[in-house]
Amino acid sequence: MKNNDENIELEKGKSHIVVEIIEYMPNAVVSKTIIKKSTGNITVSSFDAGEELAEKLSPFDTYIQIIDGAAELTINQKKYKLRLGDGIIIPAHSRHFFNANEQFKMISTVIKSGYED
Repeated sequence: MKNNDENIELEKGKSHIVVEIIEYMPNAVVSKTIIKKSTGNITVSSFDAGEELAEKLSPFDTYIQIIDGAAELTINQKKYKLRLGDGIIIPAHSRHFFNANEQFKMISTVIKSGYED
């Protein structure tokens, strides 16, 4: 995965068009941090067609929203086809991975607080 300024947040108090924050790059997955805090983060990512993100397990809930194209997401061996505008919560401690049958962009929001209850 290629990251552009991974740890640099977007400028606060300045509007932006979220789908234009990041571009597609051939044969790559690219990510850009929107906000990164100890309590969670928001990232926008682009996947070129044919790319995938290896299976991972996160200890936190992650909200995904597709902002361009369509994605295939597998959560605990169940496949989901997500299209433009679709959102889904990947539950904490779930095995998941993404597959780009076509180009897509997504926003990923990880919430790291609230698990103390």
